[in-house]
Amino acid sequence: MSDTAEYKASHRFARISVRKLRPLLDLIRNKYADDALDVLRFMPHRGARLIEQVLKSAMANAEDKGVRNAGDLIVVDARGDGGPMFKRLMPRARGMAYMVRRRSAHIAIGLAESALEPSAAAEADETEE
Repeated sequence: MSDTAEYKASHRFARISVRKLRPLLDLIRNKYADDALDVLRFMPHRGARLIEQVLKSAMANAEDKGVRNAGDLIVVDARGDGGPMFKRLMPRARGMAYMVRRRSAHIAIGLAESALEPSAAAEADETEE
């Protein structure tokens, strides 16, 4: 995305496992921002609320930089990366202890204006593979 502007937002140290976020992020990648919001709004997952907040923030960043209709932007970057873990010990039988890892995640969303329609962009991606 060198010639088009990209608008980003992120939520770092979100207290949810990245494994729970990645299927939701896959759903919204390469969609219009308005369509992605509609998809997330009706998902029953807690991770969908977190991703929805980040997407709204990216749209607000785009509007702040002068984009007229942020809903027409395309979600080009939807990433969930692993963050640091809180490590705790859980007592078990016969004096043993198991490690409990409380995971966190970094959520990053990037929006960009596209020269191609999303359906044409998806067809172009399919022909490349």
